[in-house]
Amino acid sequence: QVQLVESGGGLVQAGSSLTLSCVASGSIFIGRAMGWYRQVPGKERELVASLGGGGTSSYADSVKGRFTISRQNGKKALFLQMDSLKPEDTGVYFCNKLSDVKWQWGQGTQVTVSS
Repeated sequence: QVQLVESGGGLVQAGSSLTLSCVASGSIFIGRAMGWYRQVPGKERELVASLGGGGTSSYADSVKGRFTISRQNGKKALFLQMDSLKPEDTGVYFCNKLSDVKWQWGQGTQVTVSS
């Protein structure tokens, strides 16, 4: 089984930046399509950024132009660079593979953006 660990969240003001990191035990990210997901209270977890196994990235309209998903050079970790943060970016961020057959979700990392 795979254990996912997200980190890098925090409490920041609007316009600030954060970098989220994701690592996994029991598996590797190389060759896998991966994504960052966000969940807020009372709403379904949604995909905000994805990175295909071949390196093609995609973003939700709400974060396009502000967030950047990437892999470590050695393909050992997944990152989400978050710039120009807005209050609506607030939520718990999780990483997982894009496949419908998901690994066990980690605890996520809380991102809170104040106005």
